Amino acid sequence: MTKHNSTPPAKTAPKDRNFDKLVDKFEAKIYHTVKGEWRLKLLKEDLKAFHPEKPVDAKSTGLVSETAPLQIWDAGCGFAQISQWLAEAGHELTLCDLSHQMLMRAQQNFETAGLKATFINAAAQEIAQTLPEFDLVLFHAVLEWLGEPKDTLQAVADKVKAGGHLSLLFYNRNSVVIRNTLRGAWRLPYILNDEYIGKGKKLTPPNPQIPEEVMQWLEDWGFEIEIHTGIRVFHDYMTQEVLQQSDLDDLLALEYRFCRQPTYRNMARYIHILARRK
Repeated sequence: MTKHNSTPPAKTAPKDRNFDKLVDKFEAKIYHTVKGEWRLKLLKEDLKAFHPEKPVDAKSTGLVSETAPLQIWDAGCGFAQISQWLAEAGHELTLCDLSHQMLMRAQQNFETAGLKATFINAAAQEIAQTLPEFDLVLFHAVLEWLGEPKDTLQAVADKVKAGGHLSLLFYNRNSVVIRNTLRGAWRLPYILNDEYIGKGKKLTPPNPQIPEEVMQWLEDWGFEIEIHTGIRVFHDYMTQEVLQQSDLDDLLALEYRFCRQPTYRNMARYIHILARRK
């Protein structure tokens, strides 16, 4: 009599996404578009307090703490546009990324701009314990690609010093529900069964997050929300045909009017939160 092994196969631990093989596609689809430009615009507005008109200088006489260069960690830097913008203001940057190709592109961008920073090729949660605390930690468009989003976010958030800030940008699960419902057809049963989340094989994040839950995590960890912005409240729900028939300036004006209003911001494709550790 043949015996069958009834032990179920061990589950594979969820993995973080590495973009080494998709760097060029990622750049073309995400950054070289109106959508990418709009995202950078709103992020810079939310972070303008960290970017004074005149670059800060630690050697200046009479320097006060509010204008001293900040220690900033970009955890999962990608191409590091925001980090480069902050480095141009005189701050000291540490950047890391799981993707070697992404990190190399970020380093090249810094070198071209004549800027210096520390670059580490590793996942944020792997090096968090080895790093000091920072005045500002950036965690932009990483959370939704992680195997363990909450645990990794906590490891990153723990590196924000008392009185410091966390800038968190993530893909909004609410928007996935809305967009797929509006498209209808065969998608509706999947939405009802909570089976609508992408597998992350291309550029669809597998782990979009619910804003209310993320904000509760931050509050539980001793943060208070200072800025809450929705990025692309309307744009991503519009078909290509409708977009072609619409005036882009009018659309962006509407995006800007509603992006920080409570009724609309949690419907946006991305959510940006600036939180301060108490």
